Amino acid sequence: MTVDSSARPSLTLSGKPMSSSLKDVRSLSRQMVGHFVENVVPCGTLPGDAITGDVTTITRVCLEFAVSMLDGVDIPAKLARLQDAAAGWAREGVPIDTIQHSIHEGFKIGLDLVVSNAHIKDYDNLVDGAKMVLEMLDQITSAISVAYVRELRAVVSEHHTAVHTLTSALLGGHSTSTMARECGISVAPSYDVVAVAIPPHREEANPAVDTQVVARRKLRRVQAELATRCGNNALSLLSVDGGTVLIPAGMFESAELDALVVQLSQAAQVGITATLVQATPDLIPDAADQAHELLDMVQRLQAVPGLYRFDELALEYQLTRPGPGREYLGSLLDPLDEHPELLETLQRHIANNLNRQRTARVLHVHTNTVDYRLKRIAQLTGFDPAQPSGLWYLRSALVARSYRAS
Repeated sequence: MTVDSSARPSLTLSGKPMSSSLKDVRSLSRQMVGHFVENVVPCGTLPGDAITGDVTTITRVCLEFAVSMLDGVDIPAKLARLQDAAAGWAREGVPIDTIQHSIHEGFKIGLDLVVSNAHIKDYDNLVDGAKMVLEMLDQITSAISVAYVRELRAVVSEHHTAVHTLTSALLGGHSTSTMARECGISVAPSYDVVAVAIPPHREEANPAVDTQVVARRKLRRVQAELATRCGNNALSLLSVDGGTVLIPAGMFESAELDALVVQLSQAAQVGITATLVQATPDLIPDAADQAHELLDMVQRLQAVPGLYRFDELALEYQLTRPGPGREYLGSLLDPLDEHPELLETLQRHIANNLNRQRTARVLHVHTNTVDYRLKRIAQLTGFDPAQPSGLWYLRSALVARSYRAS
């Protein structure tokens, strides 16, 4: 869009610049944002960090643009800042109607401030000012819409579509040679197949917030962090709840893979749980099934967030297979059916890697209470969680019990 950058005459009211009441942009932008939260329904449902960050920033830039137009200076630079903000909102999935509605509400407030001290003799200047307001709205909405749509097109560009298709083909066991050439990515000899579970963000349970926006922002942060850490080497199919990531084997050391899951958790602002199985491209479909079965088992055990490998839980995984062994192990915890607090304590204690203090904090009890409950579990089941052999049976029983119940 071309903008006339030539100097314009400054508009006045009662001998003062028409922009006078808008000069304190920081204070006025905070007031406007407060109004948006209270009165603009789509804006009020945005997450808190979007309100304090994106909404406040774009409001301030719009005010600066309005002052510039009324004073006839520095118009193109302000439009460029608006376009940058709009592109950021598109990346994070903030609805375009929320942005536009907030802009028009802001213009209503600003216009009230500008004309509040006008007199009848200012009629001609008010007419010129009204025309200027329409021009401002035209340029702002056009600039934001163009930048927003352009960014959306970039996000869903042909390259990303090809990568998505390639990942789906690998997971589906289809031929990938042609698709790999199209998207410029060579298929690795072997992959770390990572099944990922992304729990809901705390604000997704807030009825006053647009949960879809919160979930999409969470997913965008995870995808951005994955791209930062892995570049174009990692192939992923992720939703707001999780999915599958294919990372070329050997790209990261074992400790670096653990760190990657921690970094993704920090970006998502939730604890991500992941499981890993290594496979060659032709075996990826089976490996993905196995990784997600392993992930399901880890979640049933209520294990702490982090990365779990198949070789670490191979025995527990085998216990999930149907048969008399699973039925027997699942019955070992039947004596705890009448003591739900004991069963919960056992689950939490094992999930917390036998850390008594952490288990006590999670259950909101004293560590002595945890010790007492562990002793009662030993008395009722015949297996002592303080002994390696007893712990093995109890942990196995938890796995088998969760599948027997289902």
